[in-house]
Amino acid sequence: MSQIFRPSANTLSKLSLFGVLSAVAGLILVAMALGRSSYVTRANEFVEQPIQFSHLHHVKDDGIDCRYCHTSVESSTFAGIPPTKTCMNCHSQLFNTAPILEPVRASFRNDTPIRWVRVHDLPDFVYFNHSIHVKKGVGCETCHGRVDEMPLMRQQNTLQMQWCLDCHRAPEQFVRPRSEITTMGYQPAVAQAVLGPQLVKEYDIRTSTNCSTCHR
Repeated sequence: MSQIFRPSANTLSKLSLFGVLSAVAGLILVAMALGRSSYVTRANEFVEQPIQFSHLHHVKDDGIDCRYCHTSVESSTFAGIPPTKTCMNCHSQLFNTAPILEPVRASFRNDTPIRWVRVHDLPDFVYFNHSIHVKKGVGCETCHGRVDEMPLMRQQNTLQMQWCLDCHRAPEQFVRPRSEITTMGYQPAVAQAVLGPQLVKEYDIRTSTNCSTCHR
């Protein structure tokens, strides 16, 4: 009986199998890269707001502390979006006729809140507590970036689980003294490799990667 397949068929079948497996692996890698890209995470994407509030102006130029507006960040799970009255503490006197601030004045006159759009919006299945991170020495800019350099607010980091775990697994690389929590451009007085472990011990920080820590 004559031979049905040529000897080269073995080589072709191996190459075909290798090609299929390579294509599948390539698609998986592309999907992983896409999932971490700014297209999906929306990192570094400016968010349109009812009023284009400039952190650069208020934080860097005017020197306003984060906690003046985000009043509950040290005591609550959420940092808090400031009510219009907080804005009017200054703007009843400063730029009190500027057209760009008319929505603020209208909000105050009509007692209706400004519909700010949340920039750092975690999924509903993620539990995050601002106060515990502040108490453990995690600075504002560690998560939110250099807001003092943002004329328009944007999400600095991916907010994906891997990003959170990087800190949870090695907090000594990121923590700072509590007195420096709101300091932008913070630089430790001594090397972080020395200071970090000291603060981890002082603040009783324990590495926690248990699922129930964040998913409740």
